[in-house]
Amino acid sequence: MQIIWGNSLQEKAIDQWTREIPVVASRGIITDTNGVVLASNDDTYTVFVRKKAIEDYEKTVKALSDSLGVSRDFINNRLQGTISSEITIKKQVEKQKIDKLLTSELNGVYYSRDNSRIYPYGDFLTSVLGFTSTDGKGQSGLELYYDKYLGGINGEILYETDIVGVEINGGRASYIPATDGLNLKLTIDYDVQQLCESATLEALQVHKAKAVQMIVLNPQTGEILGLSTKPSYNLNEIPRDDLESLYKLGRNGIVCDIYEPGSTFKILTAAANVEEYLKGNPNAFSPDHIYNSSRYRYIDGQKVKCWSDHKKGKHASLTLQGALNNSCNPIFVDIAMSLGKNTLYDYIQAFNYGSVTGVDFGGEAQGMILPESAVQNVDLARIAFGQTIAVTALQLACATASAVNGGNYYEPYLVKEIYANNGIVAEEIKPKLKGRVISEQASNIINQMLENVVSEGSGKQAYIEGYRVAGKTGTAQKYENGIIAVGKYVSSFVGYFPADKPEYLALVIVDEPVGQYYGSTVAAPYAKSVFEGIIKLKNIKARI
Repeated sequence: MQIIWGNSLQEKAIDQWTREIPVVASRGIITDTNGVVLASNDDTYTVFVRKKAIEDYEKTVKALSDSLGVSRDFINNRLQGTISSEITIKKQVEKQKIDKLLTSELNGVYYSRDNSRIYPYGDFLTSVLGFTSTDGKGQSGLELYYDKYLGGINGEILYETDIVGVEINGGRASYIPATDGLNLKLTIDYDVQQLCESATLEALQVHKAKAVQMIVLNPQTGEILGLSTKPSYNLNEIPRDDLESLYKLGRNGIVCDIYEPGSTFKILTAAANVEEYLKGNPNAFSPDHIYNSSRYRYIDGQKVKCWSDHKKGKHASLTLQGALNNSCNPIFVDIAMSLGKNTLYDYIQAFNYGSVTGVDFGGEAQGMILPESAVQNVDLARIAFGQTIAVTALQLACATASAVNGGNYYEPYLVKEIYANNGIVAEEIKPKLKGRVISEQASNIINQMLENVVSEGSGKQAYIEGYRVAGKTGTAQKYENGIIAVGKYVSSFVGYFPADKPEYLALVIVDEPVGQYYGSTVAAPYAKSVFEGIIKLKNIKARI
């Protein structure tokens, strides 16, 4: 028994003759890329009682009630209705209340430090940071995803006690220190995030939209610099009693929800055509090819039309540049029909649509793409201009980034460094190249075209004098129960600058704006405002 069961019996014996007070590990902080603290801790305490160690019951109940602001009925119910020998009375108690409680010199009443999570900027990066439980465990967002690093390891103080748990005078105490959690340094830039927060809130209010989303990333690395979803809530005032609101307002729709992208998806179709042309594919069109001037195409008996006015001559002699400028659906139908299903699906896969991006965030959606074997001609035609396909905003932002950064697909990420309080770096996360989607030559051609979309085409409201801004607008009708929802649209714009070597890419999505609904007028101006803010904050000089 001593040899085989010795360790187990010793543990049980120690548990019988000692009682412990937990030493809660300090949760790791979260900062932006420059060290601005976004999530920290406020020292608070948990008060608990060992019933059998109480000497004056009435005095104890009164002192607890007066000091902690808790009703006597509640304390009585806890002490009398709980079988456990150790009962928690209240968590996250401020130090002033603990000091008041200590003046009562009560036997059987103990306290230990816990953590109250504090978010210095309140309603800021809400859907990314997430929140913790009252026990300090990550429950959503990065708080949950990186909980094993942030949480640390609790310690304890062991006191020798008698058989009923009363501390023995002169007994020995053992101290097992806590190991504090590690800290996170994000890719998020506080200044860029502030611009995103302001832009999304303004768009929500001005257009009376159902929701507004914005993501800003570095196309050269995959670093997410800003991500905002509105409406949201103050992380210091979490609506825990309203689970429906908590789920709805705290959900990171950019990562976890899907939508029909509409014309922003045409960047893929254009890139596929240019790349295949450069490869010598006879089914691809030259960038200078002049397409059929009709604003209609008939595919398997179904009519596909262009939104723009044919009478104004917008289809008289359109090349691919003109098709992008005017967002002409029929021309992208021509491209898809000529390239064929197999080729277009190869590019859909290469651009990572239908697959998770690999971002370090829980609950990422894969998107919704028809199986290639089930795709009919009319499906392929609509996919070419962003219908009959559903993607996440993050997928579209990363796919666009890879099309315009020289053809490289980088995995997006939110955390760049995990480090200890003493400065030792436990892990440094570097940009991760997943693969090449198109050639650098094709990427340069697409850049030139998308820059022209902003300077001369539908993206004019994102134009900034002296800066080479490029991008594409999108306007998609929404579907409900399989049919078009009248008057409901998703308006979007994806843009970036400088066009020749992108450093900042922004995707803006406005869900169900009231009144105007074209991406060119509803979404593009907010990308412009963020770009102008970045230019000012980073002191980026104009280029002639």
